Amino acid sequence: MFDPVIAPSGTLLGLLQRGRGDGTLHALTAPRAEALAALNHCVLRDPRHDWQVENRSLYYARLFLDLNGELDEIEAHLFEVDDVFDTEESRTGLALAVLGHLASYGRRDALELLRRYAASGSNWAWALDELALRDDDAGLRALAAPVLARFATDPEGEAELAVVVRDAFEPRPWRLWADDPRESVSTRVRAAQEAGCFDRWQRQMRPAGPRPGWSVQAVFEWAQQGIERGAALHVPAARCLSAVAGPEDRPEILAAATDGTDGARATALRYLADSNDPDAFDLIELAVVTGSPLVVEAALDSFERMRSIAAVDRARGWARRPDPLGAAAGRMLACLGGAQDRDLVLAALREAVRGEGPDAPTLWTLVDGTGRLGIACAAPVLRHIYRETASSHLRGRAARALAATDPSFATGFAVECLWDCEETTREIAARHAETGDARVVERLRRLAADPAEEAEVQTAVRSRIGPDTAAM
Repeated sequence: MFDPVIAPSGTLLGLLQRGRGDGTLHALTAPRAEALAALNHCVLRDPRHDWQVENRSLYYARLFLDLNGELDEIEAHLFEVDDVFDTEESRTGLALAVLGHLASYGRRDALELLRRYAASGSNWAWALDELALRDDDAGLRALAAPVLARFATDPEGEAELAVVVRDAFEPRPWRLWADDPRESVSTRVRAAQEAGCFDRWQRQMRPAGPRPGWSVQAVFEWAQQGIERGAALHVPAARCLSAVAGPEDRPEILAAATDGTDGARATALRYLADSNDPDAFDLIELAVVTGSPLVVEAALDSFERMRSIAAVDRARGWARRPDPLGAAAGRMLACLGGAQDRDLVLAALREAVRGEGPDAPTLWTLVDGTGRLGIACAAPVLRHIYRETASSHLRGRAARALAATDPSFATGFAVECLWDCEETTREIAARHAETGDARVVERLRRLAADPAEEAEVQTAVRSRIGPDTAAM
């Protein structure tokens, strides 16, 4: 999947792509055709940089309901010829998830689309998972024949079926089909269930990896073999090293951390950092200067895991460095620093935004630290991140930091956050939004009555709307 192209934050499309609450508020006041066009664009061209963790489906489904939107474009997208050639989940996953939420809200047309796609679409397993949560037994039973027809009855086909049954995210349809009165259905599904259970048992009985009695050198070689296969194993290798290394092995580990192979060096650095070895800091600094990209990343990760007073003191000395080690030091101070470190954390935050933009990965930790330390003068930078980032998770972190640093948050961004795509952001808003705004009161009541809303959000809402405030 290509990285999505995100429209400017001041446009309706840009707001909806980001999942901002202002996107819904603007869409409801825009011409309906324009709002639906932007909404369909988002649903059919997933705007998330990390589609596996960022939420959009409930956000878009609610807007479809508010606009009474038709599903013609989603239907065309699901059943176009590209579905045969582009079978990546990311092409249709968001559309199917939106349909799932619409079905739970009672949209019969969405339920029928899911059933049709589960019977004939490439991403049928996702559609089946959505139906497993919303459809009745009769609807699911009707899908048994077309789903099973996807798998040949030869040994290879039955093996593929067993893997699908074993790895099913929602097991309800398969359990239902295992008890189907049609013997041709129930027999195949039961056999697949048994084969999947046996395969799982076999895999558990054949563990791969280090064995008791390994030497330090054997652990280093195993880590390097992982790199050569394209798998970074230095983290488990470091844990294994903790079990096999003794005091007499320290010189060998220090030598590996200085100039060993990439696998050995990354493993040794992780081990030394986790052990709070006094030489770890100098070796990490050396690795950042002389190591390969993999070693540099491992060195930075190892340093940021450290929680000792000595590590925080070293971070204060490194924080002004204009290199990745300086950035890591800033993140450590954001997590562990005290009031005396506010200027260093603020400088790291500003430098990250200036140098890498509002979507820099380093901002996640720095934004959290800014809120933790209560750096009030960081509010303008946090507002910029909130508006511009394409990551709904980072925006939520910025909202949490603003709640701790910006006195205007309750009457400003907190209001729009009630419509945000992320439930954690809606929870923050529910706890802070100023109820003097009529929109806030109405939105809190709607969230409290919405069965699709997360329990944490509704708990926050109830903390604002109780017996003494029912007449707000």
